[in-house]
Amino acid sequence: MNISDHITYEEAIRSKKAEELGIDNFPDSHQLANMIITAIKLFEPVRTNFDVPIYIASFFRSKELNKVIGGSTTSDHMTGEAMDIDASEYGRVTNKNIFEYVKDNLDFDQLIAENVTDNKWADFGWVHFSYKSVGNRNEVLLSEMLNGKMKYYTYNHNKGFDIKLYRNG
Repeated sequence: MNISDHITYEEAIRSKKAEELGIDNFPDSHQLANMIITAIKLFEPVRTNFDVPIYIASFFRSKELNKVIGGSTTSDHMTGEAMDIDASEYGRVTNKNIFEYVKDNLDFDQLIAENVTDNKWADFGWVHFSYKSVGNRNEVLLSEMLNGKMKYYTYNHNKGFDIKLYRNG
């Protein structure tokens, strides 16, 4: 069974941590419907535009799995409305390329350049995006690991990916 043209059900629910701990990571019908919409509205346009395989680092997370990995208590992964993808796994396109494409071309609820580093020219860790059937905010953020916690900043086109500029206000 496929979630969309390029995402299998197995990919969408895959979690090594869930397997290790025997955690049920299966969506209900409402969560599965959200996953299908998110895949069609966000992942498939990205996949089609770049015409390369894109690694799905995290898609659906059960509430129990989300808690175990320290995810946000309001994470859209638990409703099937968010994905983390990492283009660098296959190296044919960058996370920055995907981030810019989604930001400039697609409707989304939230788009995050995750784990940006001090080297503004380097690629960042992964792309998080989410989609809601109603009420997308088109919120664009950057995050960095600071003192062991993720810190989030509202994306500013003039600052781009220079995380030092965000730290200094």
